[in-house]
Amino acid sequence: MTGFARVKRSAAQGEISFSLKSVNHRGLDLHFHLPPEFDALENDIRGILKRGMARGHVQIHLQYTRGDGDAPALLNRELLDAYVRSFREAAETYRLSGAPDLNSILRVPGMLGASAETTEDLPEEVAAKVFEAASEALGILNEFREREGAATVRELRQRCEALRSLVDRMSKIREGAVLAFQKRLREKLADLLHGAGVDPQRLAQEAAILADRSDIAEELVRLGAHTDQLESMLQTGGEVGKRLDFLLQEMNRETNTILSKTGGLGDLGITMTDLALAAKSEIDKIREQSLNLE
Repeated sequence: MTGFARVKRSAAQGEISFSLKSVNHRGLDLHFHLPPEFDALENDIRGILKRGMARGHVQIHLQYTRGDGDAPALLNRELLDAYVRSFREAAETYRLSGAPDLNSILRVPGMLGASAETTEDLPEEVAAKVFEAASEALGILNEFREREGAATVRELRQRCEALRSLVDRMSKIREGAVLAFQKRLREKLADLLHGAGVDPQRLAQEAAILADRSDIAEELVRLGAHTDQLESMLQTGGEVGKRLDFLLQEMNRETNTILSKTGGLGDLGITMTDLALAAKSEIDKIREQSLNLE
């Protein structure tokens, strides 16, 4: 689910700004953007986030602004020297004129990161503040996600009702399937026999066999049961996202089978196909929205 949270914490040597931004994803995909001196904290931050999240593509940004005003300590002089040296070498090689733009240089990632002297020993107080900020940001983010999740669940329940209605309509239409198969079989046999007599009992047997092979009763029962299970999962709550993936695959398989069995029935088959396609569309929409749920 989508969401955003930013938390700031004051430390003895500066200020910490910790932010989380999440978008939909089938699994939990964490991307860290930390200053070099905070790299050692990545695993601990990852553990904090995993305890409160199961799905989502999450961007984690951490900024640390020192309060001592010692700008040279924040300037990555080694990177700056390498940048300027490369600029001049390229200008000389290709006979280009111009001078490096300081504003552009300072926007290079890592250019304003901590220097070598500040990356060796990160104060424990700063690390503790980072973990506090991560936990608070996670709570704020999950509040956003829960509100979005509640709205998504309401929509999914409406689609469950629509799907159940389609299953009921297909079940009623199916009751006339045997008569339709008998009519189709009689017409085919009449064409083959050119008016010769046909044993009504044999005709009934062949029609029953054909109807049994093309009967969608079991598929409709399973599709209805899956719909009930889907609604139950939404009402129960918890981490349902991955379970929904499997359930929706089964529901989609049932609708595909129904579509494969209802061809060649004239108007009856066309109506059944339309309903099955509508059911398939509802299932696809539910799948799209299920990515928003954990």
